[in-house]
Amino acid sequence: MSKRAQPSLSSSSQQKRAKLVSDQSSLKDFFRSSPTLTSHDSAAGKGKSKALGPELVEQLNTKKGATPEVIDLTSDPEPTIYRVSGCETLSATPGQADVRDSPGGALDASDRPSWKPVLGKHDITAQPNYQPIGVDPLVYDIQKFPWPANTPAPYSFLVHALVTLSGTRSRIVILNTLTNTLRTLLNWHRPSLLPSLYLLSNCLSPPYSLVELGIGSSVISKAIQHISGLSSSALRRLYNSSGDPGDVAFEAKSNVRTLIPHPPLLITAVYNSLLNIAKSKGQGAANQKQAIVEKLLVAAKGEESRYLVRTLSQNLRVGAVRTSILIALARALVLTSPHILGGFVREDSPYHGTSQSVSAVQSIAAEGKKAFDPACDELHEKFTKAEALVKRVFVRHPNYEHIVAGLFNGGLDSLEVRVPLTVGIPLHPTLGSPTRSLDEIYDRLGDLPFVAEFKYDGQRAQIHGVRGVKDDNPSVHIFSRHLEDMTTKYPDIVHLVRCIFEDQPQLQSFIIDSEIVAIDPGDGGLKSFQELSNRARKDVEMSDIKISVCVFTFDLVYLDGEVLLARPFRERRSLLRSRFPPFLSCDKGAGRLDHVESCESENGRDAIEEFWQKAVESRSEGLMIKLLDSGTIQEDRTQKGNARRKPLPATYEPDKRTSAWLKLKKDYVVGLGDTLDMVPVGAWHGNGRKAGWWSPVLLAVRDSSNDCLVAVCKCMSGFSDTFYKEMVAHYSEGSDNCSTQPLWRTDTGGFRPDVYFRPHEVWEIRGADITLSPVSLAALGMVSSSRGLSLRFPRFIKTREDKLLEQASTVDFLAQMWKGQQGKSATAQGGTDDGDLVDVELDTEEVAEESDY
Repeated sequence: MSKRAQPSLSSSSQQKRAKLVSDQSSLKDFFRSSPTLTSHDSAAGKGKSKALGPELVEQLNTKKGATPEVIDLTSDPEPTIYRVSGCETLSATPGQADVRDSPGGALDASDRPSWKPVLGKHDITAQPNYQPIGVDPLVYDIQKFPWPANTPAPYSFLVHALVTLSGTRSRIVILNTLTNTLRTLLNWHRPSLLPSLYLLSNCLSPPYSLVELGIGSSVISKAIQHISGLSSSALRRLYNSSGDPGDVAFEAKSNVRTLIPHPPLLITAVYNSLLNIAKSKGQGAANQKQAIVEKLLVAAKGEESRYLVRTLSQNLRVGAVRTSILIALARALVLTSPHILGGFVREDSPYHGTSQSVSAVQSIAAEGKKAFDPACDELHEKFTKAEALVKRVFVRHPNYEHIVAGLFNGGLDSLEVRVPLTVGIPLHPTLGSPTRSLDEIYDRLGDLPFVAEFKYDGQRAQIHGVRGVKDDNPSVHIFSRHLEDMTTKYPDIVHLVRCIFEDQPQLQSFIIDSEIVAIDPGDGGLKSFQELSNRARKDVEMSDIKISVCVFTFDLVYLDGEVLLARPFRERRSLLRSRFPPFLSCDKGAGRLDHVESCESENGRDAIEEFWQKAVESRSEGLMIKLLDSGTIQEDRTQKGNARRKPLPATYEPDKRTSAWLKLKKDYVVGLGDTLDMVPVGAWHGNGRKAGWWSPVLLAVRDSSNDCLVAVCKCMSGFSDTFYKEMVAHYSEGSDNCSTQPLWRTDTGGFRPDVYFRPHEVWEIRGADITLSPVSLAALGMVSSSRGLSLRFPRFIKTREDKLLEQASTVDFLAQMWKGQQGKSATAQGGTDDGDLVDVELDTEEVAEESDY
């Protein structure tokens, strides 16, 4: 069974980003007993045993409201004095330049205050009093000093925003909070903008970079113990009562007092400390990381400790997804005065508001008037254009550092020019929309020409290649669907691309969308996805390759310096086939290149149906249907009975599920046209042959707007006996993964399982159709005011080792599938999953990343 860290349900996208925690162990080890508490030499990174004073006595399970005793460090003959290197408050001396214009936001060491030990206990729970940040940005007072003038942005300000985000489910309040946060940083400390974007996104760097925090749960546990004095058992009781590591850290520190008042943490310093943790490698790295964590926690005040630990545990638990952050960034830039951005913004900018126009709208908003004034309309129009621009740039070039630099050097007007689609930086791929039958495909597309392609059972790969400038040695990068760099996993493909450059002297650069499939090296026959998953994930040597692969290309988005996204698929496909014909290197172990097998609709429906039957009988998963030329399709009739037509472009649309790309899977084609990625959150005790096992299992999807999981259905089909046994071992009753009490944030609605599971796995589930349910609360109010949605005849396919909780299916996707199936099946109108299903045994367990487009 999968054992991995529980990520935040609030982060972007979507899509798998760069991991904040790479070796995070299961939270069952989070409060593992630490036999010796140590104080650390930050230079050497080695621990030396040292007493911290009397251990706190915790009585959480015996007396309600009991609080731990306060550590009296004054009674310790050798009290531990912490200095938070790099985290001190930086004060500006008279006449000094405004810190907001400082490239790094830091002053010289001579300007730092000298902190001396002061006897006594200092309250570490006090927080600055910031103005409410979830209000309308037009009434938010940006001129009010958010913190002492001419000083860098404190971490407490970002925490103030995180607290506001975690306390609301309103999308409007979430966008207002993010907009006001980013706008404040733009106005008062620009160097904190980039670190804040990453901290709000719960990551340290772009997803394709190799920066990984690499901090284990035991390091965090020992750090909390060291600075609080609590025993391992007391921490465990805290965790059992809250279920959240951040809450544990907050409670553990709530009554701790220090000998000296520690200077406030800074946003830039916290981010740099996390980068220092990521850089700690080799012998003694764990001690070095623990020392940094302890220094941060000691300096943290109030809610800061909660969100520091949540950041370290990759479980931020706020409702700020990637799209919201991008929208907020765009709005903040529209509202920011041009001189703050360098004074280069044109007065007639289609994106930036002028000082006069923003002030006029603010006056209207302050008077409480309805925003029907022309100035309001103009500002909202700029909001819309700016949001579309920032999102468009990000999905083509997902790097906040480059985007922020582009904004500071040219504003929104020249952002697309300064931050273009670039070879070596992955763009978010186009995704396919599920369909249920060929009839539905013809209904959707009408007479528009399309091509049907085999949907191979492999791993989606975005291949970037560019010829070297000096030594003519091509640079090659291979990225996964989630934008992770997997170049070192496929040295045979890297060698293949370099051979292609040698074979085509005129070729300069390209970005190809493709599928990597395991093949028989003798006859080129397709092998299963399980075969491909047996390859090592990184640092593979050509001599170690035992599984041969073929790159099946299906799209070309960049060629020799030209971006092809806006061209119709027919043109991109023609260029791909003419410039990149099938290629087989004669070098031993090198990969192959071929085109996906396909059939065009212009050959007639009989040919398409025959091609579909061929796909069903092959090792492929089904078909991908792609529109060849842009056109228009008929929408559903309006309430007045008028039929409307909407445009359907055949362009490449990064990070979108478009009707121009439809996927038709051969399994359950008369039922659901797609699988769901669901999270096991509970179970019932099995009966009969399954006595002693968990059956059925309660499955949930994500509700991203409320930052929680929502139970959908019970599943007892598709599990092998081996899997049942592993499930019992992994979710043993009374363990940290299984409890009779609902310790974890999941809305189970009318489902009442015997036990609750700690959400940390994602399972691929297939069902017959989506039904209205009086028990489930999933998508309640989206399709019905009184009923949620459930999955009929759910069947377990495999564990998705490659997916984090934030990448599980959402209630929005579930509602979209339900709406899409209306009129296609009589069973779509009602009924619920009653769990009375027949098990289907699985011979193998699939455990690696596969294509999903």
